[in-house]
Amino acid sequence: MERKCNTRWHETMSGRLRRKSGPWIIRMLLCAACLACISGSGEENMQPTEKPSRAKAVIQIWLWGGPSHLDTFDPKPAAGYDYCGPFDKPIQTNVQGMEINELLTNLAKQADKYSIIRSMTHGINAHETAAYVMQTGHPSGERTVYPSVGAVVSLFKGYEHGYKGILPPYVILTTSQGRFSEVGFLGPKYKPFVTGGDPNKKQFIVEGISMEGVSEKRQHDRRAFLGKMDLLGGAMPKDRNFEWFDRSREQAYDIILGDAAKIFDLSTEKDEVRDRYGRNTFGQSCLMARRLVENGVLYVTINYKGWDTHNQNFVTMRRKLPEMDVAVSALLQDLSERGLLDSTIIWLGGEFGRTPKISWEEPWNGGRGHYGKCFSVLLAGGGFKGGCVVGASDAKGENVKERPVYPQDLIGSIYKLMGIDPEGMFPDAQGRSLRILPPIENGQGKGLLTEIM
Repeated sequence: MERKCNTRWHETMSGRLRRKSGPWIIRMLLCAACLACISGSGEENMQPTEKPSRAKAVIQIWLWGGPSHLDTFDPKPAAGYDYCGPFDKPIQTNVQGMEINELLTNLAKQADKYSIIRSMTHGINAHETAAYVMQTGHPSGERTVYPSVGAVVSLFKGYEHGYKGILPPYVILTTSQGRFSEVGFLGPKYKPFVTGGDPNKKQFIVEGISMEGVSEKRQHDRRAFLGKMDLLGGAMPKDRNFEWFDRSREQAYDIILGDAAKIFDLSTEKDEVRDRYGRNTFGQSCLMARRLVENGVLYVTINYKGWDTHNQNFVTMRRKLPEMDVAVSALLQDLSERGLLDSTIIWLGGEFGRTPKISWEEPWNGGRGHYGKCFSVLLAGGGFKGGCVVGASDAKGENVKERPVYPQDLIGSIYKLMGIDPEGMFPDAQGRSLRILPPIENGQGKGLLTEIM
C-alpha cells in the first residue's frame, strides 16, 4: 500500500504545535523520528554478502584541513629550518627507531599501539576532491558519486545484518564536513547522524535528542500534550498510515527519553576520566566516541577542525598538537584498558599533508600550503599492528621514497578488517555494476596494508 501524507492535517497539527510548544519540538521529533525510522523503512533492503571480521567498529579522527606530516609523524630536522622550522628536536617513542614531533609526548609512550603510514599519496591539492578521494577510495569526477567509508560500513554491517543499536550505526561528532555527500548514491537511508552541540559544555545538546533548559519532566509533559492533540489519529486507530506514524513517534521518544540520551550524558563519567581526555571539544569528542563504540555504534567520525594552516602554521601547531596528543593517547589507553582496542580501528589523518617547504614571507608568516603528493596517516587497533612504520618519504618529505600507499589501499585494508570484501560489488537496485573500490589494475592502488594486518 502506498503511503500518502495528509498535507492539510500535517500543516494544521504542525501549526498548533508551534504555537503551543515552540518550533524546537517539531525539529526534535522529526530528527528523532528519522533516527527511529532508519531501521523500519519500507524500502527494499539491499543484502550484500557478509564476511567474518576482526574489527567491530571504526573511530575516524578527521584532521579537517590537512595536517603537516613534517610537524606530526614524519619529522625532518636534517632538512633545515626552511622545512622543519622550530620543530627540530623530534622525540623517540617507546618503539625503537620511531620518532615523532617533540610536542607529542603522550603519543610517544603509546607508539606500540599504533602504526604510521609515511607514504600516503594521491597528488590532489584541493580540499573537496582530496576529501572525496580519501573518504571513498574512488577518483573524483566520475558520473557516479560513491559513498564514504562510514556509509559503506553502515550498508554492509548495519540494520539489514543484525545491527541492534539504539543509535544509528554511523555517527558524526559534531559537525558534518559538507564537502561532499557522505552517502553518495546509497541515498538518505545511510546518512550519518550528526550530533551538533559541544560535548565539552555542561550539557551536551545533541540535535533531536536534548534541548537546553528543557527537563525530562517537561519532555514527558510535551509527549502527553502531543498525544492529546492527535484527534484524527485517535479517530482512525486502524489506519496503516497512522499506525506507522504512531510507531515512529514512540520510537523517537524512546530515543529522546531513553537509553540513547544516557549515552550522550558525559556527566556520568568520572572527573579524572574526563580530565585525562582534556577539557576541550576535541578531547570530550574522543571520550564520546569511546562511549559510542562501547554501546555498539559501528562507525564514528570526529571532524576535528583547524588544520588548514596557510598562515602562522607553528602558532597553530603549538596549540593543536598538545590538544591532539592528550586526547588521542587517552583514547588509545582507554580502549586498550577496556579490551576494546583489538576490535576498534582508529584512523587519524586528513585529506592531504602540507607543503614541506615553509612560506616565511608575508602574508603567510610561516605557513604551509596544501600537499597531496606525500603525507602521513596513523592507524591503530581492530587488527592493525602497532609499533610499525609503513613506507617512507624522501629527505625533505616532498616525495614518496618507499611503498606508496593510495587511498584505496588504506580504505580497502579497513574494509578487510571490518569483514567487507574490498574487491566486492555494491548491490544496486538499478542493475549497475558498481565496485566497492576501483580494481588495482585500473586504479592507483598498490595493494592492502598486509604488512601491518
